[in-house]
Amino acid sequence: MAHSLMSSTDYMRLALSLAEQSPPKPSNFRVGAVLVDEMENRILSTGFTLELPGNTHAEQCCLQKFAAAHDKTEEEVSDVLPKGAVIYTTMEPCGKRMSGNLPCVDRILRTKTGMNGGIAKVYHGVQEPETFVRQNTGKSKLEDEGITCIHVSGMEDEILKIATEGHQPKELRQSP
Repeated sequence: MAHSLMSSTDYMRLALSLAEQSPPKPSNFRVGAVLVDEMENRILSTGFTLELPGNTHAEQCCLQKFAAAHDKTEEEVSDVLPKGAVIYTTMEPCGKRMSGNLPCVDRILRTKTGMNGGIAKVYHGVQEPETFVRQNTGKSKLEDEGITCIHVSGMEDEILKIATEGHQPKELRQSP
C-alpha cells in the first residue's frame, strides 16, 4: 500500500481509526498501531488492541501480522523488516504488562537484532496514563537503546477518549 503523500499526522489518524476497532473493556486501553517503511512511505502492517487472540496489544498485533505475512514468527520479524521501519502508535508502547506478556517495548527492542537494524523510530500520540502501570518507562527504555521517540501532537484528547472507552469513570470506582 503506497501512500506517497502521508504525513506523520496522517499515519497517526490511521492508527486512531484502528484503535476505534478495539473492543471497549475496563482492563485495556484501546490503541492502534501502524508499521511503516519510512524510506518508501509504505504501510507494512496495522494492528489494534485485542485484534488477535489473547491479551494482545496493538504493536504486538502489527509485528505478529507482518511476521506471519513473511512466514516468520514474531521472534523472527527482525529478519524481514526493511531498513527504515518505524511504528506509529496512539499510545507510547508499554514497558510492563500486568498479564505477564512480553511488553511492547521489549518486542520493539527485539527487532534491533535484524540485519537492517529493526524499528528505528516510534511515533506516539500520548503517554500511557497511569491507570494500570505506574510510571511507564517505555519511552525512556527505547531512547536508552537508541530508538528515537517522537510525539505527534494535536490528537491527545481524541486519543485518550477512544483509549479509555469502557473504563469506569473515577467517581464510580469502588475504593478497596
